[in-house]
Amino acid sequence: MAVDLRIEQFKKMAAADPNNEIGHFSLGRALLDAGETAQAIQSFERVIALNPNISKVYQLLAQALLKENQRETAIARLLQGVKIAQERGDMMPRGEMIQMLKELGAAIPESVRQHGTQAVGEGQVQCSRCGKVASKMAQPPFSKPIGKEIQDKVCFDCWREWIGMGTKVINELRLPMFDPQAQKVFDQHMREFLNL
Repeated sequence: MAVDLRIEQFKKMAAADPNNEIGHFSLGRALLDAGETAQAIQSFERVIALNPNISKVYQLLAQALLKENQRETAIARLLQGVKIAQERGDMMPRGEMIQMLKELGAAIPESVRQHGTQAVGEGQVQCSRCGKVASKMAQPPFSKPIGKEIQDKVCFDCWREWIGMGTKVINELRLPMFDPQAQKVFDQHMREFLNL
């Protein structure tokens, strides 16, 4: 799907339901990909107003702000995002935002720097989403290679949380899952949610 078509699709979705956080998130991402950073900022700010606990949106918002030469605002949003990612256990966005803060020469909060890692035992996994060591899923959730990756990197609780979110993604984005393009959009949301 071309970027312009994606933008139009997500604009319609966001206009049809102004409280659709997934629609605004997807629109912001598509606008950022298209280089329309000022509009992307508006979409990302709307997501935060609707749901301030989506840590990935702070990272994308900071990228857009930096392209608009709003360095101090970007740092402030990154600091908020790192704190939320830390609280929620969203390790991948947390790490990426810490890296961005370091590159910008910003101070990393002490509470964030003191995050340690646990030893992973037999039958356990260090979850890519929550960062915790938890029981490994007994079987891959899919027969495709992504299923094995999920089994090796995602705990059962986070996978169960994704099942609920995945249903929301399909319904709110109106994804026809028989369409390979819709499957790609779904897979992208799943990878982002699970920090894969």
